[in-house]
Amino acid sequence: MHHLSGKRIAVLATHGFEQSELEVPLKKLREAGAGVHVVSPEAGEIRGWDKKDWGDMVTVDKRLEDARPEDYDALVLPGGQINPDLLRVEPKALEFVKSFWADNKIVGAICHAPWLLIETGIAKGRRLTSYHSLKTDVINAGGKWEDAEVVTDQGLVTSRHPGDLDAFCEKLAEEIVEGRHERRAA
Repeated sequence: MHHLSGKRIAVLATHGFEQSELEVPLKKLREAGAGVHVVSPEAGEIRGWDKKDWGDMVTVDKRLEDARPEDYDALVLPGGQINPDLLRVEPKALEFVKSFWADNKIVGAICHAPWLLIETGIAKGRRLTSYHSLKTDVINAGGKWEDAEVVTDQGLVTSRHPGDLDAFCEKLAEEIVEGRHERRAA
């Protein structure tokens, strides 16, 4: 994995994030030297969803209302069915996601998290993957859905499910090291 010292990454999540989809990137990115903050509309702790039931609590480092996109180099959006569904009706969360994209920063989305890419208009014209149940949603939003473990398109990194997390983290780190992406219009 690329060395990420000096890089700062926000992981946006709320209750119901898929446990491994938050914890694996958090651990791997921190091990690579990045400063990583779990950002949430909730203060204190948020509870994960672990495959079939509620999982463990994770500490929130920064409340969404106090987090500034300009303080970070990249954004990671874990999936789980509940978490992105709650976030996509939260205007502050959508603004947070949009500002990373507008600033040509790296955005990574796992599994069900591309719902947030659809909601913010980021999916339109982009190559991406997601959990297979979102395929039609992505296509209807103008995205180019691909059945691949990880898809990268101009700083947008997406993956299908928890089994692809190693490849996702690897690709994400590579994109973060490359820096901002001048995006051609989709």
